[in-house]
Amino acid sequence: MKKIISGILTLAVLVSMAGCSKTEQVNDSVDREVIYQVSLLQGLTFGDYHGSVSAGELKKKGDTGIGTFDGLNGELIMVDGVIYRAPGEGVVEEVKDEETIPFSNVTFFDADETWSIENVADFDALREILDAKVSEFGENRFYMIRIDGEFNSINARSEYAQEEPYEPLAKVLEHDQTFFDYENIKGTIVGLYCPPYMSDLNATGWHLHFVSEDRTKGGHVLNMNIKTANIGWDNTNGFEMLVPENEMFADFDLTIDQSEDIKKVETKVEE
Repeated sequence: MKKIISGILTLAVLVSMAGCSKTEQVNDSVDREVIYQVSLLQGLTFGDYHGSVSAGELKKKGDTGIGTFDGLNGELIMVDGVIYRAPGEGVVEEVKDEETIPFSNVTFFDADETWSIENVADFDALREILDAKVSEFGENRFYMIRIDGEFNSINARSEYAQEEPYEPLAKVLEHDQTFFDYENIKGTIVGLYCPPYMSDLNATGWHLHFVSEDRTKGGHVLNMNIKTANIGWDNTNGFEMLVPENEMFADFDLTIDQSEDIKKVETKVEE
């Protein structure tokens, strides 16, 4: 997959897996078993923060997901069909349908399994629980999860809106990200798992965003301590991607290895 598609049309890739148990659809034009991705994370990492799809259009592709906004203006959390922004300033807001989005992953969430967890010490401990399920179902599928519960702590981050000319994402996060430490808080974590073969299109493994129950706090999850929670798990076998049409994206050399920069933007950068 080293030669990334450089065209400007919508790329639809449907990954067909044996043993898929769910085929239900809302109607003939909406497949609930698809992860819909706007652009590549690698494009965002290079600095393409130009919105290419509206929030209103994104809602037609899913009701649950994660992402960011035009100009890198905060973290996107979609829950129950509502899109929220967790901005660098810290106060979560509901986003209007006209807002545009440069990168996102969404799906229509239908839990294949649900179970309860408690006393999960940190992200590493949660990852062990989630990875055990990945091993059970297969690491080459996509999974969207929703964790609703009480958290002893959540460590999250967001970033401030950028102005052109845009810097690469890792550079932006050296000076324009904010960290939030929440304690004794109820809320929802939305998480995406991407399989290893997605390494040229997204971050592989788990990527989590949080929004509080009162929808006032949130961000990209760096760490957490879970008191008690319920996990909903959605096996998703389809993948569809929108390739941006802007000139900035068209000129990127997407064969460049960005694994180190992606590791930086997915974890806390120490000052």
